[in-house]
Amino acid sequence: MHRVYNFSAGPAVLPEEVLQEAAAEMMDYKGTGMSVMEMSHRSAAFDEIIKTAEQDLRDLMGIPDNYKVLFLQGGASQQFAAVPMNLMKNGVADYIVTGQWAKKAYQEAQKYGKAVKIASSEDKTFSYIPDCSDLPIDEDADYVYICENNTIYGTKYKKLPNTKGKPSVADVSSCFLSEPVDVTKYGVIYGGVQKNVGPAGVVIAIIREDLIPEKPAVENTPTMLAWKTQADADSLYNTPPCYGIYICGKVFKWLKKMGGLEAMQKRNQEKAKILYDFLDESKLFKGTVRKEDRSLMNVPFVTGDKELDAKFIKAATEAGFVNLKGHRTVGGMRAFIYNAMPIEGVQKLVDFMRQFETENA
Repeated sequence: MHRVYNFSAGPAVLPEEVLQEAAAEMMDYKGTGMSVMEMSHRSAAFDEIIKTAEQDLRDLMGIPDNYKVLFLQGGASQQFAAVPMNLMKNGVADYIVTGQWAKKAYQEAQKYGKAVKIASSEDKTFSYIPDCSDLPIDEDADYVYICENNTIYGTKYKKLPNTKGKPSVADVSSCFLSEPVDVTKYGVIYGGVQKNVGPAGVVIAIIREDLIPEKPAVENTPTMLAWKTQADADSLYNTPPCYGIYICGKVFKWLKKMGGLEAMQKRNQEKAKILYDFLDESKLFKGTVRKEDRSLMNVPFVTGDKELDAKFIKAATEAGFVNLKGHRTVGGMRAFIYNAMPIEGVQKLVDFMRQFETENA
């Protein structure tokens, strides 16, 4: 069996143990004589899968009882519309724009009300997190929105913004389950699972119950985008992405087995330190993010020479380190070192980078 070190932004690396379990159950899940792919979402077997997945997620994150957990479709990008549609009862929302996805969410919200950009790091290609200790929060703002970990640019909020009592809404797609989190500090946490939790096609939304409106704030909100629709139906209003939820459930079990989110944070810090320490000492490669705002999950870096970047990416791919090409707005390279990326994968990448530097500096 040939396995590469996959540094992809998402869909991304999954724990091998989870893949092996899924492979073993592909033709016959627990004696049902069928794959989960073939199973009715109304069956007793799938009911157990989704309920167990939700409980394991609640255990991992310490999700209070007054928060709903929804397994949805449409990815995080669909929530760019669903958030204002459900929450903009005053027609006003504040956005902190720290990357491409926060910017897209902000632009989408403008279709449904007054979206106000109260802070941004666009002036320096989103290479830092702005000071969010005393923001000009609108008195009528229904919520304050952030993208907590910026996939393309490699930044991460180390402290949540001071929202001055307004509900905080966070897209956590690329840092989901990478470290402990105090759910009570958020009104809404949501994220696509394809980066750190499962296969593409599932988005998980954790929503404080008092923020799920009886009627969406925006008139003519599609039934499927009204959070209450799925909350009342326990995520089974329509056929959910059953197989994706099944894999997510296995990843939750794996995270528990690994010691939970405290253990994952320690492991992720160790991985990130290996790569950042090398970048800080390297004469060829350099990171692109302000040090205090660096993400544990995604690490962009450059040589400063586009031809040399291309040469490195080609050589790395041939050596089994794949999907390292950076986003077009930053250039260079980026390594996504999600939960399932083993420490030895990061160490071997650094060894390869050190060798490349010796040969090309």
